[in-house]
Amino acid sequence: MSMFNRIKIIQADIATLNVDVIVNAANRALSGGGGVDGVIHRAAGPELLQACRQLGWCETGQAKITPGFRLSARYVIHAVGPVWQGGDKGEPELLASCYRESLRLARQHDVKTIAFPAISTGAYGYPLKSAAKIAIHEVVIFLEQDQSLEIVFLVCFDHKAYETYLQMMNEYKDDC
Repeated sequence: MSMFNRIKIIQADIATLNVDVIVNAANRALSGGGGVDGVIHRAAGPELLQACRQLGWCETGQAKITPGFRLSARYVIHAVGPVWQGGDKGEPELLASCYRESLRLARQHDVKTIAFPAISTGAYGYPLKSAAKIAIHEVVIFLEQDQSLEIVFLVCFDHKAYETYLQMMNEYKDDC
């Protein structure tokens, strides 16, 4: 299967997906919150927050894993993306690290399917096009080197994000 056939861009509620792992755009305290973080915590139930409390804090650019509890997903990977501060405070590298660390954890837990939200593009204000380019690049680099994942879903919360991700994927393919 072609590497690009292993990447699916979809518009959906990430908390409802039947995949091995969903990635949560978490805050450093892993305490639940707004946006996708709140949606995932509500869907998973209070056990998720209890598991996150046991993990403690998570630094920006890093990721930690918990069971999925009431979700269809077996696991939740909590990745802490950067708050956008203009792009010159290491935000691109920190965002890329979220994807790399999440993919590394997925490989360690022998999963076949993973779903990513558009990390940092909501309340953290990361520009959507730039975030999509980083997400696609990191996933492609991982899939080129690793056959363990069958499908990587890039899950968009609205039509604008979906169209932006499709555009960035097409531009990435054109550059290859």
